[in-house]
Amino acid sequence: MAYNPYTLENKTILVTGASSGIGKATAVECSRLGAKLVITGRNEARLEETFRQLEGSGHTKIIADLSSDEGIAALVEGCPELNGFVNNAGISRPLPVQFVTREKMNELFPVNLEAPILLFTSLLKKKKLPKGSSVVFTSSINGVTGGGLSESLYSASKGALSGFVKSAALDLAPKGIRVNCICPGMIETELFSGSPITKEQLAENAKNYPLKRHGKPEEVAWAIIFLLGDASSFVTGSNLLIDGGISDKI
Repeated sequence: MAYNPYTLENKTILVTGASSGIGKATAVECSRLGAKLVITGRNEARLEETFRQLEGSGHTKIIADLSSDEGIAALVEGCPELNGFVNNAGISRPLPVQFVTREKMNELFPVNLEAPILLFTSLLKKKKLPKGSSVVFTSSINGVTGGGLSESLYSASKGALSGFVKSAALDLAPKGIRVNCICPGMIETELFSGSPITKEQLAENAKNYPLKRHGKPEEVAWAIIFLLGDASSFVTGSNLLIDGGISDKI
C-alpha cells in the first residue's frame, strides 16, 4: 500500500448536515479515502442521494432532527464507536441588526450553536468518542474575523462556536480527543440557489477575494479530512481559515 498520512482507512466518521453542501462533500470525500461513514440529515431524499455517492461499504444513514433532544438521543443511540465527528449542520438567516428579536435568535442559535454542542457532549457521555478521536466543527470567517452586512446573528452564533472549540480542546486534551474548527469564507453551495442573491451579485462579491473566486465544497472537505486524520495529530483548538485570503484584507 502506498504511503498516505491522510488516509481514513479503518476510521468511522459521523457527518451531520450530510444531505447537501459542505457536509455532503465531506462525506463523499471521506469515503474515497477509506472511511466508514455515518451520515445524518433531516431531508430523507437528499440524504439518500448522498448515501448513493459514497464509495466503499459499511456506511450508515440516519434521519434525525437535531433541533430536539429526542433527535439527538436517537442519533447517538444509532452511532457505533467513532473515530471522527464532523458537525456541519447550520443555517443562515440574513437580518439587519435593528430587526433582531428573541424569536429570530431562537430560530438560529438552537441550530448553529446549541445542537452541535449538545450532540457533541451526548457522544462523549455515551463514550462514542474514544481516545484518539478527532472532532471538527464548521464555523465561519464571520465568527472569527467579523461579520458582513445583516449577518450579526449568524456571526454571533459562529463566533460562540469557535470560542467553545478552543476551551473544549483544552478540556479533552488529557483524554487524547482533538477538537478543531474550520472557518470557511463564501462557498458555492446549494444555499444560494433560490436565494435573493443574484449570480451577478455573487460574481461581484467574488472579486473581493484575492483568488478572485469563491470556494468549492470539496476544498473545505479536504481541510476537514486533514483535521480528521493522523496527519494533524498535533493540531487541536484551532480555527482553520479556508477563505481564499479574504480575511487578510479585513
